[in-house]
Amino acid sequence: MAKRVRVKHILFGKPIATKRAHHERLNVPFGLAVFAADALSSVAYASEEILHVLVFGGAAALVFLTPISFWLVGLMVIVGFSYFQTIHAYPKGGGTYIVSTENLGSIAGRVAAAALLTDYVLTVAVSISAGVAAVISMAPQAQPFAVPIAIAAIVVLCLANLRGAKESGALFSLFVYSFVALMLGLIIICLPRVIGQPPVHPQNLPPPPTGLHLAGLALLLRGFAASCTALTGTEAIADGVLAFKEPAPVNAGRTLALMVTLLVTMFVGVSLAAQHFGVIPMDVADKGYKTVIAQIAEIVAGQGLFYNALLIATAAILFLAANTAFADFPRLCSFVARDGFMPRQLMSLGDRLVFQNGIVVLAIIAIVLVTVFRADTHALIPLYAMGVFISFTLSQTGMAVKFYRLFKRARSGEPDTDCAEDEPHKPQAPHKLFAKMLVNGFGAFVTLIVTFILCWTKWQEGAYLIAIALAVMLFAFKMVRRHYDYLADELNINPEDSVPQYRTANLLLVPRLHKGVLEAIGYAKSMAKDCRALHVTLEPSSASRLKADWTRFGIDMPLVILDSPYRSLVEPVLDYIDQMAREEPDLVVTVIVPQAVPKFFWQGLLHNNAAIALKLALGTRKNVVVTNIRYFLR
Repeated sequence: MAKRVRVKHILFGKPIATKRAHHERLNVPFGLAVFAADALSSVAYASEEILHVLVFGGAAALVFLTPISFWLVGLMVIVGFSYFQTIHAYPKGGGTYIVSTENLGSIAGRVAAAALLTDYVLTVAVSISAGVAAVISMAPQAQPFAVPIAIAAIVVLCLANLRGAKESGALFSLFVYSFVALMLGLIIICLPRVIGQPPVHPQNLPPPPTGLHLAGLALLLRGFAASCTALTGTEAIADGVLAFKEPAPVNAGRTLALMVTLLVTMFVGVSLAAQHFGVIPMDVADKGYKTVIAQIAEIVAGQGLFYNALLIATAAILFLAANTAFADFPRLCSFVARDGFMPRQLMSLGDRLVFQNGIVVLAIIAIVLVTVFRADTHALIPLYAMGVFISFTLSQTGMAVKFYRLFKRARSGEPDTDCAEDEPHKPQAPHKLFAKMLVNGFGAFVTLIVTFILCWTKWQEGAYLIAIALAVMLFAFKMVRRHYDYLADELNINPEDSVPQYRTANLLLVPRLHKGVLEAIGYAKSMAKDCRALHVTLEPSSASRLKADWTRFGIDMPLVILDSPYRSLVEPVLDYIDQMAREEPDLVVTVIVPQAVPKFFWQGLLHNNAAIALKLALGTRKNVVVTNIRYFLR
């Protein structure tokens, strides 16, 4: 046991006392590394995804890369400002689920939760797969090992997050800030050539697939839909306000503002450079595959130190982008589980003050996903972003409704009943509340339009799977809640209830007479007057040997011999207990199973462990208790 504890401490760190929880909170630099890696990493593939669509329209369509990028920047600013308001309206961590539930109702909250949970799983799968693509750009010989590399990355992230938020923040900061510095450096290097030299006409542009002709509005909408992957993770900071040091809303708001500023700068810079240099995307299966970022870096800096450092940093942050999901998925699960729509095990904090069950569940699902899709980013992208924009729309609508209610109360002079008892009441001017309502209302309108665009453009590419996933999750939420409601009804004490009186009987299973059985006999006789020893005859000689030993030791307990013609231990015991139940329905039977505990754990594999099968078989029997009497071998 002590060795297992030491191994656990090496892997996950020593336990953290609950009273030290506030010391484990994050400042702005660490918070950016933990919660913004997903959004910042999208710079590595968002422009590339737009180009994958625009190439279908030929060389002339590539000029739309920059306009689409600026459309997305506008959307980033709208969503970012809307979530900035959410952070300050819900200083204890609102997030999409709580905002939607409180302002739009339980059904809307569950839809938002299902959409976000789906998106978090896809965040891990897409980010890890994109990281694998970056690795293949540097080392093409790694291509056959794409799935094992992806699985290994998920396992490492899982272990890092099980160690706690503060340690994972310190671990990831180096990689996140290295990527940001190198990307900004790349943009600065590109600026003189973008401004002072004519644009390059794209070379070797692949022909569009046979029968596919995209043009005009359809092309632009598909390109814009592909770019929307850059906004995934924007809601993470609002969901995790309580993970920040006090004043938590202020630090969370600063982190959000810094994230949006960096995201806009890097995304626009990459798009401008890609269009100016005539970069076209390559298929990950192509020989000599390079990402768009790698192609830009090679054009302006060659394949030297800067090129390799940038690709390493890109691969690292793409792997770490999944950390945003590992930070928020377990926390969201705990909120939903608290309301009774997910298993209660997801509410429990581990000894490192993290929701460890949620972390493990996310890792398992993500591993299944990258295995099924062979760690292919472009196969996963069509499933991506639709879930998060559903949650965006519900969250912004919920905030607009909240500010509308506050606006009406402020105008009528009513008190703010939405303010929690332990939070200071800060009355706001009606015109300010009205302005906030307009901001969130406009954000809801825009994100709703984008949701329809995503649904229309990506439906045939596999987005219908998201609709199926949402339906399955909502049904699961309903079934879980129904079970917990049933459990509460069954277990609640009514005035007419009383403590029942039982007559008990002990059945001691005796394979043969040894020291462990003697201890079990003493225990059984101390617990009930009706004690019987039960021996199942698997070999004819065993019964006669046991009878002789029983008589020689003078044991004062009836010995019942059960024949087992088919050499089964479980069936005769079940039949005997069923017979006792028929004779006396209210009798509580305690089945006592002696168990020898060896000095070393591996020695237990040499024992027959018959008690395990017996426990499983008796687990559904009413009024039957199974207990082990352990005899520790020296």
